Amino acid sequence: MTNLPNILTIGRMALVPPFIGLFYLPGEAAAWATFGIFVLAALSDFFDGWLARRLGQTSEFGRIFDPIADKFIVTAALIMLTVHYEAPVIPVAAILCRELLISGLREGLAGRIELPVSRLGKWKTAAQMAAIALLLVAPAFASLAAPLGQAGEAALWLGAVLSWLSAGLYLRAAARRWSAPARPGT
Repeated sequence: MTNLPNILTIGRMALVPPFIGLFYLPGEAAAWATFGIFVLAALSDFFDGWLARRLGQTSEFGRIFDPIADKFIVTAALIMLTVHYEAPVIPVAAILCRELLISGLREGLAGRIELPVSRLGKWKTAAQMAAIALLLVAPAFASLAAPLGQAGEAALWLGAVLSWLSAGLYLRAAARRWSAPARPGT
């Protein structure tokens, strides 16, 4: 559990409370602080997986807690953006519901069926991370706040659409595996 990828995962989870607290700083300071922490968390998400594969340090801990850490920071960001900056509620709710659905599906299928991350799932994550980053940093730029906010909202809608498209792929893969004839001895 104490390898570098797992330490990065734990560190990402530890960033959530200060991330939430920094939303309460006044003005531009809050925007820069939350943006910085979110970018740090997003980079740690990339590097923990990359390092785990590169160094041969994949683990059961990482398999379980890496997606949880991702959902902690994304969920906190989406809720705080909705509360503080009035991010659009529909794509936020769509993204959060999809995450609950797929997390529950993976939990329910654990040990029986594996649902690997799809390329579309990676695009979904990229769109969501870009949307959140844009929405977090927009208030720091007086003259660019509106265009950055609009770009962030567009990326958020894109992330919501990609979320449900990738959910459809996961559900279809799970349904195919459920309906496959049982192999002898299983």
